[in-house]
Amino acid sequence: MVTCAVSWLAAAVAVEVYGLVFRLAGVPMKAAAITDSKATAIEPGMFAMGAFFAVFWGTLITLAIARYAARPATTYLWVMLPLAVLSLIGPLGSSHTPTATKLMLCGGHVLAAAIIIPAVHRRLRGIAAPAPRMEPARSR
Repeated sequence: MVTCAVSWLAAAVAVEVYGLVFRLAGVPMKAAAITDSKATAIEPGMFAMGAFFAVFWGTLITLAIARYAARPATTYLWVMLPLAVLSLIGPLGSSHTPTATKLMLCGGHVLAAAIIIPAVHRRLRGIAAPAPRMEPARSR
């Protein structure tokens, strides 16, 4: 799991640097949740915090897949790729966030997914499928 932890840390650093580059380029750093009526400032560190939040839930899902899936690597892709796409609903769905910020936030989601998903997938390819459970013989 060290490979996975390193990829998650790399993604957090990468999205934070990514956000800094866009901040320096003048992209407005204000965003609102879908339900908010007003955008609030995106502070330094919030990109990494968002990455770690996603990593927490992603870790729980990955552990369940590794434990119970017959083909963990394939199952991981079938679960995580749609979740990565669904994660774009937040940035795209807010009517109170500037378009440039929405696109920048979507790019951050894609960047983090592009770092984490392949690394974890490679790691899961090395995990054998769980052994089938044997039921005890029934006496007649």
